[in-house]
Amino acid sequence: MDLISVIMPFYKKKPYFSDTLKSVLNQSYSDIEIIIIYDDNDLDDLNYIKSLVSDKQNISIILNNENIGVAKSRNKGIEKSKGQFIAFLDCDDIWMPEKIKLQHKFMCENNCRISYTNYKIIDENDHIIGENISKNELTYKELINSCDIGLSTVMCKREVLNSSKFKDIKTKEDYALWLELSRKGEKFLCLSKSLVHWRSTPKSLSRPFLTKIINGFRVYNKFEKKNLLISLFLVINLGLHYIKKTIDQKKRT
Repeated sequence: MDLISVIMPFYKKKPYFSDTLKSVLNQSYSDIEIIIIYDDNDLDDLNYIKSLVSDKQNISIILNNENIGVAKSRNKGIEKSKGQFIAFLDCDDIWMPEKIKLQHKFMCENNCRISYTNYKIIDENDHIIGENISKNELTYKELINSCDIGLSTVMCKREVLNSSKFKDIKTKEDYALWLELSRKGEKFLCLSKSLVHWRSTPKSLSRPFLTKIINGFRVYNKFEKKNLLISLFLVINLGLHYIKKTIDQKKRT
């Protein structure tokens, strides 16, 4: 059985962390290691986390000396990990019990190096407020227009990340990585089941539209090295796709 490493950066997510952790511990796939990267200068929540994991042999905590952000934290988790496969989970999202088992089987059967799933959207009270249905396969040409991949749905073989890492940017750090990998020829395949509950809250980093647009421009201009005019065109296109995607998601409540 392949070992799956689960990378979980933590920053001020105490209200949701217990449920998120339980969703990993309750996976039907048993060979899992969990790596929590504590990325908060305020250590108030650290003892709480330790109390939840103290009796779990397959959980380790990395304590950052300072707040370094989610991208660098994930990269530290990847370096620490030992699994043949790596899965990502934000500390306020929820996995369905069969998520890892079904996704691992899907990847093995399809000789797939990177996969993602559909996901349902929940609010701070766990109410389902939408659903994201993605295409069965996403190429660079499609990803450059819209990022339809939920970070907490992604699982990949560890060799995929040997030379590519999450980019040091406040948001869209995952989008920049997916673009780089797809540009290098990696295929992204979707397991067409909603196996994750992605949480949307007013304080979520991913939420503000303006922030998404600004960082989208940085992704195109800095990391994809597009010129100013092309970057502006792509970021406008990204915004339009985001609005359409949000409308479509809400229709699926």
